[in-house]
Amino acid sequence: MSIRHGLLALLERGPRYGSQLRTEFESRTGSTWPLNVGQVYTTLSRLERDGLVEQDGEDEAGHALYTITHAGRTELRVWFEKPVDRTSPARDELAIKLAMAVGAPGVDIRDVIQSQRRHTVKAMQDYTRLKAQALTALESGADRERDDVAWLLVLEQLIFQTEAEARWLDHCEARLIRLSATAQQHGAAASPAAPRHVPEPGGAASLPGASVPGASRPGA
Repeated sequence: MSIRHGLLALLERGPRYGSQLRTEFESRTGSTWPLNVGQVYTTLSRLERDGLVEQDGEDEAGHALYTITHAGRTELRVWFEKPVDRTSPARDELAIKLAMAVGAPGVDIRDVIQSQRRHTVKAMQDYTRLKAQALTALESGADRERDDVAWLLVLEQLIFQTEAEARWLDHCEARLIRLSATAQQHGAAASPAAPRHVPEPGGAASLPGASVPGASRPGA
């Protein structure tokens, strides 16, 4: 998530102070990625250092206002136009957890998958409910329509993401089942044949109708 460019986008609408930027950022994204004021001001300091924003006096309450510079607008345009790089994906905790669970002593990876699936399905249900609320807000023609549209887009991305995660978890479980079955087949094929029982001359097994221990009867 680029807090840096998110703040630039908000500042393009006019001067803002730190806590105002935090409130507007969370409103636009539905508090999906909450910020604290310290993060906002740290980012503003770096943007100011890079010449992308500058301080522009204070408001009536004494809050220091920040405004975007020409260089900041150029940076923002490049960000909007450039695709998000997927060649170096962010670390995914779930993928790392499953990778580490494979072969870990005392860990049943299928239990890990099933536990995560329950959580993922619940999250998907929660996002779907919030999406219905966002659509209702849009249909009511509320004053904050811009924020409602933005929040709807974020919610739909989260829904698609959780749906994909649920499908991936199903795939992982099916893959493990297939690999386990293959390993068992290979193990059975590699096992040496059990030694055949050779009856001693004159033993019970040599008599007509006598059975050899471990042998199957006709029709059994």
